[in-house]
Amino acid sequence: MRFIHLIYLKLLKIIMLQSNEELHEALAPISWLSGRWVTEDGKGHYPTLKDFQYHEELEFICIGQPMFNYISTSRNPETKKPMHQERGFLRINPGTHDLAFLISHNFGLTSLEEGACDPEKKEIKLVTANVSRASFSKPPYVKNFKRELRLLQPDTLEVILYMETDNTPLSEHLTAIYKKV
Repeated sequence: MRFIHLIYLKLLKIIMLQSNEELHEALAPISWLSGRWVTEDGKGHYPTLKDFQYHEELEFICIGQPMFNYISTSRNPETKKPMHQERGFLRINPGTHDLAFLISHNFGLTSLEEGACDPEKKEIKLVTANVSRASFSKPPYVKNFKRELRLLQPDTLEVILYMETDNTPLSEHLTAIYKKV
């Protein structure tokens, strides 16, 4: 299974190298997001959790459609073992700054976040429109996300994620500064 996953990642990298040179014209307002981003200083906190750190790699890949394919893998900084994975699509409504971010999380949750980009500020703000979970998910259940992505410099991306569960109000959960590679 790991072998198939490695082949999949290799193919995506090849597609990314070929496709990111020709981003779909609708992606112009968020073209700065294209590519691979890495952090080794992710910080996690939440009222019900002990603070933690993580390493993470994000990829926003265009294959010619008005969206980015999205891959995220976070790892434990000490053991290097995967902690969390996400796959999805960041769609733009062509001719607008409206966005929809559909994400599948490896713990049995899918989220649809909607919002907009500000091309002048090079920033994206998204909030939950819908959350679905596997029938056997364990509480506490995630109810909402708020996500902010902001380009600080041409090669520096800040991402802040807020989360609400059925027993904790919307609170900052993850903060990281990424470098483009």
